[in-house]
Amino acid sequence: MYLTPDVTLELSLRPDPKPPSTAWLALAAVCILWGITYLGIRLALDAFGPFYLMATRFSLSGGILLVGAKLLGAKLPHGRDLWLTALLGTITIGTGTGTLVIAEQWIPTGLAALCISTQPFWMVTVDWLLPSGQRPGAKTLRGLLVGLTGVAVLVAPAALREGWHGRMFLGFLLLQLGVAGWVAGALLQKRLQTPAHPVVIGAVQQLATGVFFLFPAMLWEPFPRAIGLRPLGGLLYLVLFGSILGYSSFSYAMHKLPPAIVSIYTFVNPVVAVFLGWLLFHEHFGDREFAAMSLIFLGVAIVRRGADNRAPALVNKAVEITD
Repeated sequence: MYLTPDVTLELSLRPDPKPPSTAWLALAAVCILWGITYLGIRLALDAFGPFYLMATRFSLSGGILLVGAKLLGAKLPHGRDLWLTALLGTITIGTGTGTLVIAEQWIPTGLAALCISTQPFWMVTVDWLLPSGQRPGAKTLRGLLVGLTGVAVLVAPAALREGWHGRMFLGFLLLQLGVAGWVAGALLQKRLQTPAHPVVIGAVQQLATGVFFLFPAMLWEPFPRAIGLRPLGGLLYLVLFGSILGYSSFSYAMHKLPPAIVSIYTFVNPVVAVFLGWLLFHEHFGDREFAAMSLIFLGVAIVRRGADNRAPALVNKAVEITD
Protein backbone atom coordinates (compact mmCIF):
# COMPACT_ATOMS: atom_id res chain seq x y z
CA MET A 1 0.00 0.00 0.00
CA TYR A 2 -0.18 0.01 -0.42
CA LEU A 3 -0.35 -0.51 0.19
CA THR A 4 0.36 0.86 -1.74
CA PRO A 5 1.77 1.44 -1.17
CA ASP A 6 4.97 1.05 0.67
CA VAL A 7 5.89 4.27 2.40
CA THR A 8 4.38 7.31 4.11
CA LEU A 9 4.83 10.90 2.98
CA GLU A 10 4.22 14.37 4.26
CA LEU A 11 1.67 15.61 1.75
CA SER A 12 1.13 19.25 2.61
CA LEU A 13 3.34 20.28 -0.33
CA ARG A 14 2.14 23.12 -2.57
CA PRO A 15 1.59 21.83 -6.14
CA ASP A 16 2.92 23.66 -9.19
CA PRO A 17 0.15 25.83 -10.79
CA LYS A 18 1.49 24.85 -14.24
CA PRO A 19 2.92 21.34 -13.80
CA PRO A 20 5.52 20.21 -16.36
CA SER A 21 5.01 17.15 -18.52
CA THR A 22 7.53 15.27 -16.38
CA ALA A 23 5.09 15.48 -13.46
CA TRP A 24 2.46 13.63 -15.48
CA LEU A 25 5.06 11.05 -16.51
CA ALA A 26 5.96 10.60 -12.85
CA LEU A 27 2.29 10.04 -11.97
CA ALA A 28 1.95 7.51 -14.79
CA ALA A 29 5.02 5.72 -13.45
CA VAL A 30 3.46 5.53 -9.97
CA CYS A 31 0.22 4.14 -11.38
CA ILE A 32 2.02 1.38 -13.27
CA LEU A 33 5.05 0.63 -11.10
CA TRP A 34 3.13 0.32 -7.82
CA GLY A 35 0.50 -1.81 -9.52
CA ILE A 36 3.19 -4.27 -10.61
CA THR A 37 4.61 -4.54 -7.06
CA TYR A 38 1.91 -7.11 -6.21
CA LEU A 39 3.34 -9.30 -8.95
CA GLY A 40 6.90 -8.63 -7.72
CA ILE A 41 5.97 -9.80 -4.22
CA ARG A 42 4.37 -12.96 -5.59
CA LEU A 43 7.51 -13.79 -7.60
CA ALA A 44 9.92 -13.03 -4.73
CA LEU A 45 7.97 -15.28 -2.36
CA ASP A 46 9.05 -18.29 -4.45
CA ALA A 47 12.45 -18.12 -2.70
CA PHE A 48 12.13 -15.69 0.22
CA GLY A 49 10.09 -16.06 3.37
CA PRO A 50 7.91 -13.03 4.15
CA PHE A 51 10.25 -11.72 6.86
CA TYR A 52 13.42 -12.16 4.80
CA LEU A 53 11.74 -10.49 1.85
CA MET A 54 10.79 -7.48 3.97
CA ALA A 55 14.26 -7.31 5.54
CA THR A 56 16.14 -7.59 2.24
CA ARG A 57 13.94 -5.32 0.21
CA PHE A 58 13.72 -2.38 2.58
CA SER A 59 17.29 -2.58 3.89
CA LEU A 60 18.51 -2.26 0.30
CA SER A 61 16.07 0.42 -0.84
CA GLY A 62 16.35 2.47 2.36
CA GLY A 63 20.15 2.25 2.36
CA ILE A 64 20.41 3.27 -1.30
CA LEU A 65 18.03 6.21 -0.85
CA LEU A 66 19.87 7.42 2.27
CA VAL A 67 23.26 7.26 0.55
CA GLY A 68 21.86 9.17 -2.43
CA ALA A 69 20.26 11.79 -0.18
CA LYS A 70 23.51 12.24 1.75
CA LEU A 71 25.52 12.67 -1.46
CA LEU A 72 23.04 15.32 -2.62
CA GLY A 73 23.39 17.17 0.68
CA ALA A 74 19.86 16.53 1.94
CA LYS A 75 19.16 17.23 5.59
CA LEU A 76 18.70 14.08 7.66
CA PRO A 77 16.47 13.92 10.75
CA HIS A 78 18.32 13.58 14.03
CA GLY A 79 17.67 13.04 17.70
CA ARG A 80 14.05 12.57 18.68
CA ASP A 81 12.81 13.17 15.12
CA LEU A 82 15.07 10.39 13.81
CA TRP A 83 13.89 7.79 16.32
CA LEU A 84 10.22 8.70 15.98
CA THR A 85 10.47 8.67 12.17
CA ALA A 86 12.09 5.23 12.30
CA LEU A 87 9.46 3.94 14.74
CA LEU A 88 6.53 5.28 12.72
CA GLY A 89 8.07 3.89 9.54
CA THR A 90 8.33 0.46 11.11
CA ILE A 91 4.66 0.69 12.10
CA THR A 92 3.55 2.05 8.74
CA ILE A 93 5.56 -0.10 6.34
CA GLY A 94 5.85 -3.06 8.68
CA THR A 95 2.09 -3.44 9.10
CA GLY A 96 1.07 -2.19 5.65
CA THR A 97 3.49 -4.05 3.41
CA GLY A 98 4.31 -6.79 5.92
CA THR A 99 0.70 -7.98 6.08
CA LEU A 100 0.47 -7.80 2.29
CA VAL A 101 3.51 -10.06 1.86
CA ILE A 102 2.01 -12.62 4.25
CA ALA A 103 -1.47 -12.40 2.71
CA GLU A 104 -0.17 -12.97 -0.83
CA GLN A 105 0.73 -16.48 0.28
CA TRP A 106 -3.00 -17.11 0.87
CA ILE A 107 -5.00 -15.09 -1.64
CA PRO A 108 -4.52 -14.00 -5.29
CA THR A 109 -2.59 -10.81 -6.01
CA GLY A 110 -5.57 -9.07 -7.61
CA LEU A 111 -7.86 -9.72 -4.65
CA ALA A 112 -5.13 -8.55 -2.28
CA ALA A 113 -4.94 -5.27 -4.21
CA LEU A 114 -8.72 -4.84 -4.01
CA CYS A 115 -8.67 -5.49 -0.26
CA ILE A 116 -6.05 -2.77 0.18
CA SER A 117 -8.08 -0.29 -1.89
CA THR A 118 -10.20 0.24 1.26
CA GLN A 119 -7.40 2.49 2.56
CA PRO A 120 -9.34 5.78 2.19
CA PHE A 121 -12.10 4.37 4.41
CA TRP A 122 -9.57 3.70 7.14
CA MET A 123 -8.01 7.13 6.60
CA VAL A 124 -11.33 8.81 7.39
CA THR A 125 -12.05 6.53 10.37
CA VAL A 126 -8.62 6.71 12.03
CA ASP A 127 -8.36 10.47 11.50
CA TRP A 128 -11.74 10.81 13.27
CA LEU A 129 -10.59 8.68 16.23
CA LEU A 130 -7.28 10.50 16.77
CA PRO A 131 -7.21 13.55 19.08
CA SER A 132 -8.48 16.69 17.28
CA GLY A 133 -9.65 14.49 14.42
CA GLN A 134 -12.54 15.51 12.16
CA ARG A 135 -15.93 13.80 12.23
CA PRO A 136 -16.89 12.48 8.77
CA GLY A 137 -19.85 14.15 7.09
CA ALA A 138 -22.99 12.55 5.67
CA LYS A 139 -21.55 12.19 2.15
CA THR A 140 -18.43 10.53 3.53
CA LEU A 141 -20.54 8.10 5.56
CA ARG A 142 -22.55 7.23 2.44
CA GLY A 143 -19.30 6.54 0.63
CA LEU A 144 -18.18 4.28 3.46
CA LEU A 145 -21.46 2.35 3.24
CA VAL A 146 -21.11 1.88 -0.53
CA GLY A 147 -17.50 0.77 -0.18
CA LEU A 148 -18.28 -1.67 2.61
CA THR A 149 -21.02 -3.15 0.43
CA GLY A 150 -18.38 -3.80 -2.21
CA VAL A 151 -16.15 -5.41 0.40
CA ALA A 152 -19.03 -7.69 1.45
CA VAL A 153 -19.62 -8.71 -2.18
CA LEU A 154 -15.93 -9.52 -2.51
CA VAL A 155 -15.34 -11.40 0.75
CA ALA A 156 -18.65 -12.86 1.96
CA PRO A 157 -19.12 -15.69 -0.60
CA ALA A 158 -15.63 -17.10 0.02
CA ALA A 159 -16.04 -16.66 3.80
CA LEU A 160 -19.34 -18.56 3.74
CA ARG A 161 -17.89 -21.28 1.52
CA GLU A 162 -14.57 -21.74 3.33
CA GLY A 163 -15.72 -20.74 6.79
CA TRP A 164 -14.39 -17.94 8.97
CA HIS A 165 -11.03 -19.73 9.17
CA GLY A 166 -10.64 -19.86 5.40
CA ARG A 167 -7.74 -18.21 3.61
CA MET A 168 -9.81 -15.50 1.92
CA PHE A 169 -11.40 -14.23 5.12
CA LEU A 170 -8.20 -14.43 7.16
CA GLY A 171 -6.25 -12.74 4.36
CA PHE A 172 -8.83 -9.97 4.20
CA LEU A 173 -8.71 -9.42 7.98
CA LEU A 174 -4.91 -9.37 7.95
CA LEU A 175 -4.85 -6.81 5.15
CA GLN A 176 -7.35 -4.58 6.95
CA LEU A 177 -5.13 -4.71 10.03
CA GLY A 178 -2.22 -3.70 7.81
CA VAL A 179 -4.13 -0.83 6.19
CA ALA A 180 -5.24 0.46 9.60
CA GLY A 181 -1.63 0.36 10.84
CA TRP A 182 -0.40 2.11 7.70
CA VAL A 183 -2.98 4.87 8.08
CA ALA A 184 -2.27 5.37 11.80
CA GLY A 185 1.48 5.60 11.16
CA ALA A 186 0.98 7.98 8.23
CA LEU A 187 -1.25 10.33 10.21
CA LEU A 188 1.09 10.31 13.22
CA GLN A 189 4.06 10.98 10.93
CA LYS A 190 2.22 13.98 9.51
CA ARG A 191 1.77 15.37 13.02
CA LEU A 192 5.48 14.94 13.74
CA GLN A 193 6.29 17.69 11.19
CA THR A 194 9.97 16.93 10.81
CA PRO A 195 11.86 19.41 8.56
CA ALA A 196 13.50 16.59 6.57
CA HIS A 197 12.55 16.08 2.90
CA PRO A 198 9.82 13.45 2.28
CA VAL A 199 12.23 11.21 0.35
CA VAL A 200 14.66 11.28 3.29
CA ILE A 201 11.82 10.44 5.69
CA GLY A 202 10.86 7.52 3.48
CA ALA A 203 14.46 6.32 3.28
CA VAL A 204 14.83 6.32 7.08
CA GLN A 205 11.53 4.48 7.44
CA GLN A 206 12.40 1.87 4.84
CA LEU A 207 15.83 1.18 6.37
CA ALA A 208 14.34 0.96 9.87
CA THR A 209 11.71 -1.49 8.62
CA GLY A 210 14.34 -3.63 6.91
CA VAL A 211 16.48 -3.82 10.05
CA PHE A 212 13.46 -4.59 12.23
CA PHE A 213 12.34 -7.53 10.07
CA LEU A 214 15.82 -9.02 10.02
CA PHE A 215 15.38 -10.28 13.60
CA PRO A 216 12.18 -12.35 13.11
CA ALA A 217 13.58 -13.56 9.79
CA MET A 218 16.70 -14.99 11.45
CA LEU A 219 14.65 -16.50 14.27
CA TRP A 220 11.81 -18.14 12.37
CA GLU A 221 12.68 -18.52 8.69
CA PRO A 222 15.33 -20.51 6.81
CA PHE A 223 17.93 -18.43 5.03
CA PRO A 224 17.05 -18.15 1.30
CA ARG A 225 19.18 -20.48 -0.84
CA ALA A 226 19.24 -21.37 -4.52
CA ILE A 227 17.42 -18.19 -5.50
CA GLY A 228 16.14 -18.56 -9.06
CA LEU A 229 15.76 -15.88 -11.69
CA ARG A 230 12.04 -15.35 -11.04
CA PRO A 231 12.30 -14.53 -7.31
CA LEU A 232 15.53 -12.59 -7.88
CA GLY A 233 13.82 -10.55 -10.59
CA GLY A 234 10.87 -9.96 -8.27
CA LEU A 235 13.17 -8.73 -5.48
CA LEU A 236 15.14 -6.43 -7.79
CA TYR A 237 11.92 -4.99 -9.16
CA LEU A 238 10.60 -4.29 -5.65
CA VAL A 239 13.84 -2.56 -4.62
CA LEU A 240 14.59 -0.57 -7.77
CA PHE A 241 11.17 0.16 -9.25
CA GLY A 242 8.72 -0.34 -6.39
CA SER A 243 10.63 1.44 -3.63
CA ILE A 244 13.27 3.71 -5.19
CA LEU A 245 11.96 4.82 -8.60
CA GLY A 246 8.29 4.52 -7.66
CA TYR A 247 8.79 6.41 -4.41
CA SER A 248 10.85 9.15 -6.05
CA SER A 249 8.27 9.52 -8.83
CA PHE A 250 5.51 9.79 -6.26
CA SER A 251 7.37 12.43 -4.27
CA TYR A 252 8.02 14.46 -7.44
CA ALA A 253 4.39 14.17 -8.57
CA MET A 254 3.22 15.38 -5.15
CA HIS A 255 5.48 18.43 -5.47
CA LYS A 256 4.06 19.34 -8.88
CA LEU A 257 0.46 18.11 -9.00
CA PRO A 258 -2.59 18.56 -6.73
CA PRO A 259 -2.96 15.67 -4.25
CA ALA A 260 -6.49 14.92 -5.50
CA ILE A 261 -5.04 14.21 -8.96
CA VAL A 262 -2.13 12.16 -7.65
CA SER A 263 -4.58 10.05 -5.64
CA ILE A 264 -5.92 8.45 -8.84
CA TYR A 265 -3.12 5.91 -8.47
CA THR A 266 -5.22 4.27 -5.73
CA PHE A 267 -7.72 3.36 -8.47
CA VAL A 268 -5.18 2.36 -11.12
CA ASN A 269 -2.91 0.15 -8.98
CA PRO A 270 -5.58 -2.50 -8.23
CA VAL A 271 -6.62 -2.60 -11.90
CA VAL A 272 -3.01 -3.24 -12.95
CA ALA A 273 -2.61 -5.90 -10.26
CA VAL A 274 -5.86 -7.63 -11.22
CA PHE A 275 -4.94 -7.64 -14.92
CA LEU A 276 -1.44 -9.02 -14.33
CA GLY A 277 -2.76 -11.66 -11.93
CA TRP A 278 -5.27 -12.77 -14.57
CA LEU A 279 -2.72 -12.66 -17.40
CA LEU A 280 0.30 -14.28 -15.75
CA PHE A 281 -1.11 -16.42 -12.94
CA HIS A 282 -4.55 -17.20 -14.42
CA GLU A 283 -6.24 -15.78 -11.32
CA HIS A 284 -10.02 -15.80 -11.52
CA PHE A 285 -11.74 -12.46 -12.01
CA GLY A 286 -15.42 -12.76 -12.79
CA ASP A 287 -18.60 -10.72 -12.62
CA ARG A 288 -18.73 -10.75 -8.80
CA GLU A 289 -15.17 -9.48 -8.46
CA PHE A 290 -15.85 -6.78 -11.06
CA ALA A 291 -19.01 -5.69 -9.22
CA ALA A 292 -17.14 -5.59 -5.91
CA MET A 293 -14.31 -3.55 -7.45
CA SER A 294 -16.81 -1.09 -8.95
CA LEU A 295 -18.60 -0.60 -5.61
CA ILE A 296 -15.33 -0.14 -3.70
CA PHE A 297 -14.08 2.39 -6.25
CA LEU A 298 -17.40 4.24 -6.17
CA GLY A 299 -17.26 4.37 -2.38
CA VAL A 300 -13.68 5.68 -2.49
CA ALA A 301 -14.71 8.38 -4.98
CA ILE A 302 -17.60 9.49 -2.74
CA VAL A 303 -15.36 9.53 0.35
CA ARG A 304 -12.77 11.64 -1.45
CA ARG A 305 -15.44 14.01 -2.75
CA GLY A 306 -16.86 14.39 0.74
CA ALA A 307 -13.42 15.05 2.17
CA ASP A 308 -12.78 17.63 -0.57
CA ASN A 309 -15.96 19.50 0.27
CA ARG A 310 -15.47 19.49 4.07
CA ALA A 311 -11.71 19.68 4.55
CA PRO A 312 -9.18 19.60 1.70
CA ALA A 313 -6.42 18.88 4.21
CA LEU A 314 -7.85 15.42 4.81
CA VAL A 315 -7.45 14.54 1.14
CA ASN A 316 -3.86 15.75 1.38
CA LYS A 317 -3.22 13.06 3.98
CA ALA A 318 -4.71 10.12 2.13
CA VAL A 319 -1.98 8.46 0.04
CA GLU A 320 0.54 4.82 -0.20
CA ILE A 321 2.85 3.16 -0.98
CA THR A 322 3.78 0.18 -1.02
CA ASP A 323 4.34 -1.49 -2.31
